[in-house]
Amino acid sequence: MGWEFTHDAEEFRREADRCLAADPAGNTVPLTVAETVLRHGPRALGAGDVRFGLWRRVPGGPVEAVAVRTPPRDPLLGPMPDEAARQLAEALRGTPIGGVKGGERSARVFAESWTGPGGSWTVTRRSRLYRLAEPAPPRPVPPGTARRATAADVPLAAAWMSAFAADIGVAPATDHAANAERRVGYGGLYVWEAGGVPVSMAAHSPVVAGQSRIAPVYTPPELRGRGYAGAVTAAVGHAARDAGAAQVLLFADLANPTSTALYQRLGYRPVSDHVDIALR
Repeated sequence: MGWEFTHDAEEFRREADRCLAADPAGNTVPLTVAETVLRHGPRALGAGDVRFGLWRRVPGGPVEAVAVRTPPRDPLLGPMPDEAARQLAEALRGTPIGGVKGGERSARVFAESWTGPGGSWTVTRRSRLYRLAEPAPPRPVPPGTARRATAADVPLAAAWMSAFAADIGVAPATDHAANAERRVGYGGLYVWEAGGVPVSMAAHSPVVAGQSRIAPVYTPPELRGRGYAGAVTAAVGHAARDAGAAQVLLFADLANPTSTALYQRLGYRPVSDHVDIALR
């Protein structure tokens, strides 16, 4: 049967529900993308309509793998067998994409199929998905306190989101003001405030399929190294659990040993490795 595609988030959730529910951590990004589209429309995450992919091994069979693309960003793969990754590369051939993201094996299989024998592709980013196991408080606890962000924090949060995107090399495809407003609206954005001034922020996604993902976590460069990021990350992890998340997840850049060590001290444990791949 292979791949089929839709812009309809309701159809995607309906058809893929059993597949998504079987591995909500592995499918955390497709789940949160679909939830955002359902709440805020097909262009809430970029300049073009989100495109969802569903893979069936046999006609009429269950959906066994998913993928998602939020233009102009590259496709992101959920957990999938090698056969599905190869078929997705063929299904997307002719589509102007510059890369692919996903679990390490499936992304590599996609890249090899896309470029063909002798083709060229490069891993540009390595990240690891972590799950909160036993929460641990930051030590030492820095001065200040966490609080839920309000509408008055939106301009600062939007500026920090833009700076965060620049730090990790993400193209400015997102309306960060709208993103900050959405997160304030459902109560998922928190700031750490010291001396009456916000010094760091973190957010959690809406709870969907029992999971919520922490992102972004940001502290301005001049305020780093003081424990603010750890404190606000711990606070927002508790907030996600209080909101009903059975699994609290986050991605950490493996090129940043400081943040990966911090998250492990806070009680996060590795789940799976992921890569961003540039296609030639």
